[in-house]
Amino acid sequence: MKINFQLRYAANPRDAKSYDTSRLREDFLIETLFTADEINLVYSMYDRLIVGGIHPVDEALKLEPVDALRAEFFTERREIGLINVGGAGKVSVEGTEYEIGHKEALYIGRGNKEIIFSSCDKTAPAKFYFNSAPAHTSYPTRKVTKKDAVILELGTLEESNHRVINRMIVREVLQTCQLQMGMTELKPGSVWNTMPPHTHNRRMEAYFYFDFCDKNAVCHFMGEIDETRHIWMKREQAVISPSWSIHSACATSNYTFIWGMAGENLDYNDMDGCTATDLK
Repeated sequence: MKINFQLRYAANPRDAKSYDTSRLREDFLIETLFTADEINLVYSMYDRLIVGGIHPVDEALKLEPVDALRAEFFTERREIGLINVGGAGKVSVEGTEYEIGHKEALYIGRGNKEIIFSSCDKTAPAKFYFNSAPAHTSYPTRKVTKKDAVILELGTLEESNHRVINRMIVREVLQTCQLQMGMTELKPGSVWNTMPPHTHNRRMEAYFYFDFCDKNAVCHFMGEIDETRHIWMKREQAVISPSWSIHSACATSNYTFIWGMAGENLDYNDMDGCTATDLK
């Protein structure tokens, strides 16, 4: 078992608008999340969110704290939200085992010392995509399926943005300290998400794109409303979205993405919108 760790510092938007393609990708794109029998972690200074991928194949993987956390155990001061984007898997939290199927979620509260990940079948291994944020108290660990989610259907095929938003780890479903997560599934023929876009200065966000084949790609849009930038992304990659940045995407096919947020509040609708014609 191996844990890979990266630290990403925050950027002033006045500086970020001068970044070239390489610098944008270096600061905001997370290219590798799933490596067999390894844990990949990226610690962002935006609200101290950790974005990670856990891919148990031949062995169970125990989540240990990296040195940068200065913690006795990973959730000593943190909460975790995860969604499985692979085959069926199991998560053992302090000896209690949760079976997490494809597109099912698990919230793990602060204070759980032992967290172990495994796959039910190594020929179809689990891929646990997770976000972790600082937590002020402990709330119960809970599995969340799409049946438990707050579901919102938006857009139209005519506008190429017919999509279903599954709000899974949100305050309407369960208690968290500051973490929110959900999954948006685009219908066939639709390619746009979060358009027209918005910002929310009270929260940052991370996007993880999957459910499309290797020959296709996603173009993620970011930056300030009048200083937009873009990052081309492959399947099963994630991107960090600062609070000052829009977050939208268009792809060469339909896709699914997982959004995760951390910050000042748990109000999903707290956002500052703009129109498509405002973008520059």
